[in-house]
Parts: sequence; C-alpha cells; structure tokens
Amino acid sequence: MPKGICPSFYFAAGAGAIRSFAYPANEAALAGTTMGALRKVDLQAALRFVGAIADAGTDAALFACAGVEALPRLVASEITTLSVCDLASGRRHVVGSPGSGISAADRACFDRHFREHPLVRYHAGEGGRDAHRISDSQPFARFRHTALYSEYYRRIGIDHAVALPVQVDAQTLVSFVLNRTARDFSDRECALLDVVGEHLARQYRRVRAAHRGASDMQTLARLLEHSCASGDGGAEAEAARVIPLAIFAALPLTAREREVLRWLAAGKTDRDIAALLGCSHRTVQKHLERSYAKLGVETRTAAVMRALRVTVQ
Repeated sequence: MPKGICPSFYFAAGAGAIRSFAYPANEAALAGTTMGALRKVDLQAALRFVGAIADAGTDAALFACAGVEALPRLVASEITTLSVCDLASGRRHVVGSPGSGISAADRACFDRHFREHPLVRYHAGEGGRDAHRISDSQPFARFRHTALYSEYYRRIGIDHAVALPVQVDAQTLVSFVLNRTARDFSDRECALLDVVGEHLARQYRRVRAAHRGASDMQTLARLLEHSCASGDGGAEAEAARVIPLAIFAALPLTAREREVLRWLAAGKTDRDIAALLGCSHRTVQKHLERSYAKLGVETRTAAVMRALRVTVQ
C-alpha cells in the first residue's frame, strides 16, 4: 500500500508476522481467559485490525485516523473517538470522525463531570489497563439516573461506552472510546478489544517517540477537534473558526475541492455541503473523489487528517 494511505483493513503481511507483532511475549497466558472467549472469525478480524494500525506507522494523524475508522469494524460502535484526557486540568481533547456529532457544548458537559466519570476513575484512578465498560463500574439502571448521563450521554443519544486505554500516566489518559445505544458491549467484545489493546498501546508509544512526547499528541487532538465543532455566528463563521483557509491553500487541490474539504472538516455531510455551495450532492461526491486521489487517501477522515497534518508539519 502506498505510504500515507489511511487503510480500511489493508492486510499485506502474513498472519504469523502480524501475530508475533500484535501479541505480547507471554502469549500462552493471553490464550487463557481472553483468547478462550473468542472465535476464529474474531481473531481473523483482530489480525486485519492490527494490519490497519501497523500501516498507519508513527504518523500521529494516520494513527488516530486508523483507530477511529477500524475499531467500529472490529466492535460495533456508533461514535468512536480517541480521547486525550488532561488529568491535571480535568479536561479532554477528542479526536473523532467528521460528523461524529459531539459538539463543543457536549464536550463542556463531559468536562463538568470529568472526575466522576467511571471510565476515568477506573483507568486513571485505579490503574486499570484493560477494556472497561461503564456498566463494569456501575449498573446501567443506576448510571442512567446520574448527572453525567442526564447532562452528557442522554443529549448525544448514547447509553453505553467502553474505553480501551493506550497510555496512562500521572498527567495523561489516552483511550479509544466506543459508544452506542440500547445494547451494552458484551464480554466477547471486550475480550476482542483486549487482544488488540497491547498492540495499540505499543504503536502509540512509537507515535509518542516520533512526536517527542504526549504534548504533541495533545496538540494534534486540539487541531482535530474541528471534526465535531459547533458554535454561534453562522456556518461561514463556524468554518473560519474551525480551520483556517490558509491550511487548504497548501493542498494540491482546486479552489472548489478545497472549499468542499473545508466544509467536510467542519463536520458537514455531502448534502449539507451541496446546499451551502448550491450544487448537487453528487457533485460534492465527485469533488471528494478527486481530492482523495490527489491526496493519496481513501476516506473522508483520512482526507481531513491529511489536511491537518500540513499544520502539524
């Protein structure tokens, strides 16, 4: 696969090579409770996921892109994010796919209940390193009556969440978080997340080393918050605030392709963009297809991440 492409389960290496890369040295121990809960098809999906993450390399944007795109294909999720939590300030930065639906007001609600969040308490407070559901700490029947649920989860239309940490220290908690409604995450799904968790953590450590520490990842997270931003002042003011036009000027795109990509970065759908630009949604899709080819990417998220990588570099 050409360098820089954000893969959708691209799998080039042999299973043996990926397996030795993905799992820790004490694989026999891992084969106990965790592996025993999984089926052959689960392990095949895990190997494909590992291939996708490995192809992202140590580029922070592509690592985040690969994670938020590939994890929902491994374990069903309606909203998937890379959450970078500053434990000192009690605030988090969220990396998500364009149009993930979490607004600035939603994130402010989350931050108000940051220190009481069951997942933050488990991973940052208790030092947990495994995939952990909210329901592992608190039954849903009780959780749904909390202020955190009422003010945050109910407003974004989510009932259940599971977090898989990739970095935990005294200052920072970095986790991939999967969210969905109605149906909680099963023990089998958590076991599957744990199988790939060690690989994700090692790959994140490589990303940190390449970007000179966690502060660079937090900077990236702030840049990527555009994907679920909202605010007052109208659509054009929102787009201008979310991401500067100067960023797109450096991209090898036409003026209209840059304009379409800019609105995509603001979280707009194809039909939203079509209405804003006075064209059909099929025309928007054609602009995006040409942009993907020019940028060497395959997906919407990868295109936005590539644009942001210009600012990081």
